[in-house]
Amino acid sequence: MPPEISISHAEWAVMEVLWNQESGTAADVVEQLATARNWNHRTIRTLLARLVEKKALTAAADGHRYMYTPAVTRERCVRHEGRSFLDKVFGGNVNSLLMHFS
Repeated sequence: MPPEISISHAEWAVMEVLWNQESGTAADVVEQLATARNWNHRTIRTLLARLVEKKALTAAADGHRYMYTPAVTRERCVRHEGRSFLDKVFGGNVNSLLMHFS
């Protein structure tokens, strides 16, 4: 299994768009996030490039544009984030987590 991919809060927003669409161009992602998040198109393109570098997305040339497709599932990222939270906040101890909610 490939190593876990850690994505930032901003990168997560980009991934959500592409997980929902299954794939899309930078323009598709910009259209969804520029207004909703008040982000500049350059910011979104930087996030796309970082996600490709992290191997969370693949980019394939389609004429004069790139199609971005998730290379990891949302479920895998949720699982990683859950483990990361458990380790960071509760030292990896599930019993401590459960006691917190009782």
